Amino acid sequence: MALADNSKARFNYEILKTFEAGIELFGFEVKALKAGKGVLLGSHVIVRGGEAFLVGASIAPYQVGNTPEEYDSERARKLLLTKGELEEIEGAEASKGLTIIALSVYNKGRRIKVQIGIARGKKKYDKRETIKKRDIERELGRTLKK
Repeated sequence: MALADNSKARFNYEILKTFEAGIELFGFEVKALKAGKGVLLGSHVIVRGGEAFLVGASIAPYQVGNTPEEYDSERARKLLLTKGELEEIEGAEASKGLTIIALSVYNKGRRIKVQIGIARGKKKYDKRETIKKRDIERELGRTLKK
Protein backbone atom coordinates (compact mmCIF):
# COMPACT_ATOMS: atom_id res chain seq x y z
CA MET A 1 0.00 0.00 0.00
CA ALA A 2 1.47 3.33 -1.07
CA LEU A 3 1.49 6.10 1.52
CA ALA A 4 2.37 8.71 -1.11
CA ASP A 5 2.63 8.35 -4.88
CA ASN A 6 4.16 10.42 -7.67
CA SER A 7 1.33 9.95 -10.16
CA LYS A 8 2.87 11.99 -12.98
CA ALA A 9 6.30 10.30 -12.82
CA ARG A 10 5.60 7.48 -15.28
CA PHE A 11 3.87 9.88 -17.68
CA ASN A 12 6.60 12.55 -17.70
CA TYR A 13 9.59 10.20 -17.46
CA GLU A 14 10.82 6.94 -18.92
CA ILE A 15 11.94 4.90 -15.89
CA LEU A 16 15.18 3.05 -16.64
CA LYS A 17 15.94 1.43 -13.27
CA THR A 18 14.32 1.45 -9.84
CA PHE A 19 15.76 1.19 -6.32
CA GLU A 20 14.29 0.72 -2.87
CA ALA A 21 15.69 3.01 -0.18
CA GLY A 22 15.03 3.60 3.48
CA ILE A 23 14.32 7.16 4.57
CA GLU A 24 15.20 9.08 7.74
CA LEU A 25 12.06 10.64 9.21
CA PHE A 26 10.89 12.17 12.46
CA GLY A 27 8.14 10.35 14.36
CA PHE A 28 5.47 12.91 13.54
CA GLU A 29 6.45 12.70 9.84
CA VAL A 30 5.78 8.96 9.89
CA LYS A 31 2.35 9.60 11.40
CA ALA A 32 1.65 12.28 8.79
CA LEU A 33 2.63 9.92 5.95
CA LYS A 34 0.37 7.20 7.32
CA ALA A 35 -2.44 9.77 7.46
CA GLY A 36 -1.88 10.52 3.75
CA LYS A 37 -0.29 13.98 4.08
CA GLY A 38 2.77 13.32 1.87
CA VAL A 39 3.28 14.81 -1.61
CA LEU A 40 6.03 13.55 -3.96
CA LEU A 41 5.13 15.63 -7.02
CA GLY A 42 8.25 17.46 -8.18
CA SER A 43 10.62 15.66 -5.81
CA HIS A 44 14.02 14.34 -6.86
CA VAL A 45 17.14 12.79 -5.36
CA ILE A 46 20.57 14.44 -5.10
CA VAL A 47 23.86 12.89 -4.00
CA ARG A 48 26.21 15.06 -1.92
CA GLY A 49 29.21 13.91 0.08
CA GLY A 50 28.54 10.23 -0.50
CA GLU A 51 24.96 10.48 0.81
CA ALA A 52 21.64 10.62 -1.04
CA PHE A 53 18.92 13.12 -0.12
CA LEU A 54 15.27 13.39 -1.15
CA VAL A 55 14.58 17.01 -2.08
CA GLY A 56 11.25 18.65 -2.91
CA ALA A 57 8.99 16.14 -1.16
CA SER A 58 6.49 17.74 1.17
CA ILE A 59 5.15 16.15 4.35
CA ALA A 60 2.55 18.34 6.03
CA PRO A 61 2.48 18.33 9.86
CA TYR A 62 0.35 15.60 11.43
CA GLN A 63 -0.91 17.86 14.22
CA VAL A 64 -0.04 21.50 13.68
CA GLY A 65 -0.17 22.28 17.40
CA ASN A 66 2.27 19.51 18.35
CA THR A 67 4.77 20.12 15.55
CA PRO A 68 7.99 22.00 16.42
CA GLU A 69 8.00 25.65 15.30
CA GLU A 70 11.21 25.24 13.26
CA TYR A 71 9.82 22.27 11.27
CA ASP A 72 10.28 22.61 7.50
CA SER A 73 7.89 20.38 5.55
CA GLU A 74 10.12 20.59 2.44
CA ARG A 75 13.42 19.75 4.16
CA ALA A 76 15.96 17.40 2.53
CA ARG A 77 15.55 13.89 3.92
CA LYS A 78 18.43 11.42 3.96
CA LEU A 79 17.98 8.20 1.99
CA LEU A 80 19.54 4.96 3.20
CA LEU A 81 21.19 3.04 0.34
CA THR A 82 24.06 0.59 -0.08
CA LYS A 83 27.42 1.83 -1.37
CA GLY A 84 26.90 0.12 -4.72
CA GLU A 85 23.48 1.71 -5.20
CA LEU A 86 24.87 5.11 -4.18
CA GLU A 87 27.66 4.85 -6.77
CA GLU A 88 25.20 3.86 -9.48
CA ILE A 89 22.86 6.74 -8.63
CA GLU A 90 25.77 9.19 -8.45
CA GLY A 91 26.91 8.08 -11.91
CA ALA A 92 23.40 8.52 -13.31
CA GLU A 93 23.13 11.98 -11.74
CA ALA A 94 26.40 13.01 -13.38
CA SER A 95 25.38 11.77 -16.85
CA LYS A 96 23.52 14.19 -19.06
CA GLY A 97 19.78 13.76 -19.58
CA LEU A 98 19.16 11.51 -16.57
CA THR A 99 17.53 12.40 -13.28
CA ILE A 100 16.65 10.48 -10.15
CA ILE A 101 13.04 10.86 -9.04
CA ALA A 102 10.93 9.51 -6.18
CA LEU A 103 8.16 7.21 -7.42
CA SER A 104 6.37 6.24 -4.21
CA VAL A 105 6.60 5.97 -0.42
CA TYR A 106 5.24 2.79 1.15
CA ASN A 107 5.29 0.47 4.19
CA LYS A 108 7.42 -2.65 4.18
CA GLY A 109 6.72 -4.34 7.47
CA ARG A 110 7.37 -1.70 10.13
CA ARG A 111 9.71 0.31 7.91
CA ILE A 112 8.94 3.19 5.57
CA LYS A 113 10.58 2.77 2.16
CA VAL A 114 10.93 5.03 -0.87
CA GLN A 115 10.98 3.71 -4.41
CA ILE A 116 13.29 5.86 -6.51
CA GLY A 117 14.03 5.56 -10.19
CA ILE A 118 16.68 6.64 -12.65
CA ALA A 119 14.67 8.37 -15.35
CA ARG A 120 14.96 10.14 -18.67
CA GLY A 121 12.46 12.88 -19.48
CA LYS A 122 9.96 12.15 -22.24
CA LYS A 123 9.54 14.43 -25.20
CA LYS A 124 6.12 15.79 -26.17
CA TYR A 125 5.62 13.20 -28.93
CA ASP A 126 6.42 10.38 -26.47
CA LYS A 127 3.72 11.67 -24.14
CA ARG A 128 1.22 11.78 -27.01
CA GLU A 129 2.09 8.19 -27.85
CA THR A 130 1.49 7.15 -24.21
CA ILE A 131 -1.94 8.82 -24.25
CA LYS A 132 -2.77 7.10 -27.54
CA LYS A 133 -1.82 3.65 -26.17
CA ARG A 134 -3.85 4.25 -23.01
CA ASP A 135 -6.93 5.24 -25.07
CA ILE A 136 -6.61 2.17 -27.32
CA GLU A 137 -6.36 -0.14 -24.30
CA ARG A 138 -9.39 1.53 -22.74
CA GLU A 139 -11.43 1.05 -25.94
CA LEU A 140 -10.36 -2.60 -26.16
CA GLY A 141 -11.44 -3.14 -22.58
CA ARG A 142 -14.83 -1.58 -23.28
CA THR A 143 -15.46 -3.68 -26.41
CA LEU A 144 -14.38 -6.91 -24.68
CA LYS A 145 -16.65 -6.10 -21.74
CA LYS A 146 -19.68 -5.92 -24.06
